Amino acid sequence: MKDKIHKVHKVPLPLCGVMLGCAALGNLLQSYSEGLRYICGIAAAFLFILILLKLILFPEMFREDMKNPIMASVSGTFSMALMILSTYLKPFIKGGAYYIWLFALALHIVLIVFFTFRFIVHIQMPKIFASYYIVYVGIAVAAITAPAYEKTGIGSAAFWFGFVSLIVLLILVTYRYAKFRQIPEPAKPLICIYAAPASLCIAGYVQSVAVKSKGFFVGMLILASILYVFALVNAVRFMKMPFYPSYASFTFPFVISAIAVKQAAACLGSLGMQVPGIQILVLAETVIAVALVLYTYVRFMQNIFGLKK
Repeated sequence: MKDKIHKVHKVPLPLCGVMLGCAALGNLLQSYSEGLRYICGIAAAFLFILILLKLILFPEMFREDMKNPIMASVSGTFSMALMILSTYLKPFIKGGAYYIWLFALALHIVLIVFFTFRFIVHIQMPKIFASYYIVYVGIAVAAITAPAYEKTGIGSAAFWFGFVSLIVLLILVTYRYAKFRQIPEPAKPLICIYAAPASLCIAGYVQSVAVKSKGFFVGMLILASILYVFALVNAVRFMKMPFYPSYASFTFPFVISAIAVKQAAACLGSLGMQVPGIQILVLAETVIAVALVLYTYVRFMQNIFGLKK
């Protein structure tokens, strides 16, 4: 029994990011197989149980984590994942899934308020990291999931909040990384989160914004593609490092990038614009997303349960 509790004690808060990556990966793979989607959902649910056990058995560790700007910002992946997982439950509990979605949305709003007063009001440039995108742009997950509950009004508001946050943070976070180049080694993989915010906004735009602008859409897609390449190059580089919980950054950013390109291809087609080679790009990004999620999931399991490599 003590051994099992010890393993729960080793569950890091960034595991929420892997849970989010698994839940989103299921949606990416749904068009290939409904079974694959539910396998990803079950994998995410297992991580959800581990995280919940950690919160119940060691609440003082969670409180301590929330004093750290990196950990506090990464905690936003929990509410993001819960919003996506609620859509998995919808066929089974219907109204209950909607209340889970509302709870997750409210939880993320509370995080935004808490984080703003705790870390942004008295902001210190060297303490800004790419994980700040999670707090503010992360709410755009509500824009992706809102149509499942016929709440595109909420989804549209979440998209615009996320988009404005993206513009502000892109300037702020990029300035921080350019000006203050010293990054603690355990935090270095966080820069891979750069792949997520623009792609997240694209997916939210497709799902919840009724009237779409072709120029706006293409502009976001170009930005997302540049940030994706930047993050992927860094991911390959940082995978050579020893394992750190920040490895979670290798999951959701690349999954949502693949989802964004996939949805963009369909949406641009409906607007009468065909992009040559985009289907090949969708397939390539999907393969990369699957590989990175599997790799990261295994590394976390090895770390938590002491499994052999």
